[in-house]
Amino acid sequence: MITIHYDDEKLLRQTLNSCPVPITETDKQQVLEMNEYLKLSQDEEYAKKHKIRAGIGLAANQIGLNKRMLAIYLHDDKEYSYALINPVVKSRSIQQAFISSGEGCLSVKKDKPGYVYRSYKITVEAYDAIQDKVITIKATGYLAICLQHELDHLDGILYYDRIDKYDPFKKIENAMEI
Repeated sequence: MITIHYDDEKLLRQTLNSCPVPITETDKQQVLEMNEYLKLSQDEEYAKKHKIRAGIGLAANQIGLNKRMLAIYLHDDKEYSYALINPVVKSRSIQQAFISSGEGCLSVKKDKPGYVYRSYKITVEAYDAIQDKVITIKATGYLAICLQHELDHLDGILYYDRIDKYDPFKKIENAMEI
């Protein structure tokens, strides 16, 4: 069972190290376990039995690893499942978006209210352990926001760092509400 680390731990504020290429079997298995954890966390019965919170994204430092790896498992208009190693942002849209109910994080015990503005569209390239190859993800909306949240973790940034400290619910003109 994976143990979640919290935002008061030093590793969550560090820029993580790239994984060696070619990808090691250990790195591949660890990121696949992260993805499986997310799937199981969304099963209400399992989550209740094991006293875990449901999550849609998880970065390696959240489980105590100093590696540029992240996992995504979410349902939006379709199912998205990724186990990414060494993800790199290739492009971002100027158009901004935010989740109207705010963002949350498995590593933050008490959610911090406010809007987190992120690019509405993002293109990411990474090795995906599920597909066992380098892929390019062109994401919009909710998936794009989730990816950016997890990518921030790889650089030691938490979602609440992006909330306006003086006006947490400040509206940015033309930002799309998700």
